[in-house]
Amino acid sequence: MKTLKDVPVDGTATIRKLHGEGPLKRRVMDMGLTKGTQVHVRKVAPLGDPIEVTVRGYELTLRKADAEIVEVE
Repeated sequence: MKTLKDVPVDGTATIRKLHGEGPLKRRVMDMGLTKGTQVHVRKVAPLGDPIEVTVRGYELTLRKADAEIVEVE
C-alpha cells in the first residue's frame, strides 16, 4: 500500500482510499482530500514533516501522520 507520504517531491498521485476513522478522517476529507482527487507533492520539510501538496488548485500543508492515512495510486 502506497500512501501520500511515500510520493516523491514533484510527484503526482490519485487518492484511492482514506484509512482511519472518526474526526481524523473527517478533517482530511474537509481539506479536499477525497477519493479520485489528484494530488501533487510540492515540498517536504528537511526532517520529512510537514508535507506541502497542491490539491484542487490550492496549497495544503499536512502532517506526516495525516498523509499516512491517505492511500494513493
